[in-house]
Amino acid sequence: MFTKGQIIFAVLFVIGFTAFIFRSYAKDKNLHQKNYKGVKWVALAFLLFIALLFVIKKQLNF
Repeated sequence: MFTKGQIIFAVLFVIGFTAFIFRSYAKDKNLHQKNYKGVKWVALAFLLFIALLFVIKKQLNF
């Protein structure tokens, strides 16, 4: 299905891309902690809102 060269390229690409992503995240970690302090609470509120919509939907179907 795949040649040996294609498999080697895919493996090296995944390793290189993953290393690049981790390196970029490590460089920006302090900046992200400074700029996105309240993101956890916004995400939690959003998930709770979606859960509330599902509960309301289930209650109205009975």
